[in-house]
Amino acid sequence: MIPEIGNFALMLALCLALVQGIMPIIGSFRGDQRWIALARPAANGQFVFVTIAFACLVASFVNNDFSVAYVAQNSNSALPIYYRVSATWGGHEGSLLLWVQTLVLWTFAVSLFSRQLPDETVARVLGVMGLVSVGFLCFMLFTSNPFDRLLPAAANGQDLNPLLQDFGMIIHPPLLYMGYVGFSVAFSFALAALMGGQLDAAWARWSRPWTLVAWMFLTLGIFMGSFWAYYELGWGGWWFWDAVENASFMPWLVGTALIHSLAVTEKRGSFKNWTVLLAIIAFSLSLIGTFLVRSGVLTSVHAFATDPRRGLFILMFLAVVIGGSLTLFAWRAPKVGLGGRFALFSRESMLLVNNVLLLAAAGTVLLGTLYPLFLDAFNLGKISVGPPYFEAVFVPLMIPVLLLLAVGPFVRWKESSVADLLHRLRLIALATLLFAVAAGLLLSSSPMVVFGVTLAVWIFLATGSNLLERLRHAPAGTAIWQRVRSQPRSYWGMLVAHAGIGVFVVGVTLVKGLEVSNDVTMRVGETTSVGGYDFKFAGLKPINGGNFTGSQGVFEVTRDGNKVVTLTPEKRLFTVRNMPMTEAGIDRGFTRDLYVSLGEPISAGVWVVRVQHKPFVAWIWAGCLIIAFGGFLAASDRRYRMASRQKKLAAARAHGAVVTS
Repeated sequence: MIPEIGNFALMLALCLALVQGIMPIIGSFRGDQRWIALARPAANGQFVFVTIAFACLVASFVNNDFSVAYVAQNSNSALPIYYRVSATWGGHEGSLLLWVQTLVLWTFAVSLFSRQLPDETVARVLGVMGLVSVGFLCFMLFTSNPFDRLLPAAANGQDLNPLLQDFGMIIHPPLLYMGYVGFSVAFSFALAALMGGQLDAAWARWSRPWTLVAWMFLTLGIFMGSFWAYYELGWGGWWFWDAVENASFMPWLVGTALIHSLAVTEKRGSFKNWTVLLAIIAFSLSLIGTFLVRSGVLTSVHAFATDPRRGLFILMFLAVVIGGSLTLFAWRAPKVGLGGRFALFSRESMLLVNNVLLLAAAGTVLLGTLYPLFLDAFNLGKISVGPPYFEAVFVPLMIPVLLLLAVGPFVRWKESSVADLLHRLRLIALATLLFAVAAGLLLSSSPMVVFGVTLAVWIFLATGSNLLERLRHAPAGTAIWQRVRSQPRSYWGMLVAHAGIGVFVVGVTLVKGLEVSNDVTMRVGETTSVGGYDFKFAGLKPINGGNFTGSQGVFEVTRDGNKVVTLTPEKRLFTVRNMPMTEAGIDRGFTRDLYVSLGEPISAGVWVVRVQHKPFVAWIWAGCLIIAFGGFLAASDRRYRMASRQKKLAAARAHGAVVTS
């Protein structure tokens, strides 16, 4: 009965989502407090029932209930229990349930932590989130039900896709969905503000921490997906501009513009319409990413759906959500007003240019992702848009963004002086120029490497200088530690995230410009050299992992005759699906990775082997984590926490007054 309980729970959740999406919004316009008050109970109830459904699906996987079609397609009795749990979201239907589970989790969080907001605003925000939930619940119940029965039940399952049998794929989808779906909160706040006509600093202050948390999770999700591809797929790359990668990267770019635009709206009251539009675009791109991955239009490990009804449903849902929100924006935006004025040269102008460049970059990625699909759809031929296009179009847009990233914090709000800016940046510019000359002498054969590392140094120096300047202008007589502690977390978050981008740029530049890769055929006992290291194919032994068999190579790595490490790459064959997989052998280091992967055996004892030396590749992952930590610091700023505390204190005082009377 567990699957039937889960299915019934989804039906009840749909009923509550309809109540949540319709009645509170109508009540907010009619001033009906009873209907407004339905928002939180309906949201909380929906969270309970979706969680019950999700738990039922997990239980079906753990118990190997192969009478459930989805379980039979994505699990096997030999699968370790932790992969049985992660198989819950390893296919199309389960991933949709994870999406809805994440959505109701965000909805419950908004319901719980929005006590300080006006009831009408909360009703509209939760109402919009309820309508989004209605769309996904209908999609799941009518086209992609994870609880459909398979009668008679299968004797055993078809196993989880071997690519997904990895720890990275246990945590990557939940992190990514927390970011994807988290933008629904910013989207809902934007539509609620348009409905109420209250696009002010308070609205931006309410929306900004939710947006920062969603952006942080999306950063972590993209990091985990890239890191997984690096060590699991055996090719040694960290980004391929695949359509599935782009589906998550586009919302991240627009989300980055959104958090900067929210800062301007909160501090200066400007960019109101721009901020709302970015919130709509960020969530719309999340939905477009869902369409790309879930509709079956892509051939990828993530594109599980092949039923055209699903693609049609998502297209209709996209048209309603994106078209409806843009129509509301076009109707209400002209009545909002422009907000605070600012000069042509000011921090607002810098952030505006930054946002335009980020939006243009997202547009180039969207064009490169969708253009081949349009050509194929209209029978105009098949083309592949790969890294050459993206590197030629995307990278030039990012160079001015990185330059502005360092300059922006030095420019004053409302109006600034070019002479003042040049004076404050003169030492940083001189130090960066000296570094560029020194790096050019050392790396004369790699001008792009010199340019990339110099750009990163520019960011590091500017970030550090801005901090020193800010601490120097603290009240006289204040101890250095007090000056550090007095800085708001939002400021620390900005510095940390900008420094993380600098670390990321160093990693990308050096691994792209200086990596060495060699594909060779080797017998046991032979040696090949890459990047100053010698790799000896020392042996080969069979392995058995329960649901797979395979071969494990043993490679002794030495440098100048001294042993460095022993690497053990594997070539696995997953027996149920008869699918081969590569497990790379990697020696990670602060300044380089040594990477060995086994290809296919050519003949008895002869293997194709990929050997790589990847300088500073770890800095890519470190940069991503630092950027995400910066988002966390900014989201935990004191002013966002104080509003909630003040509301609780006011409620406690009111309660005390009632008791006293």
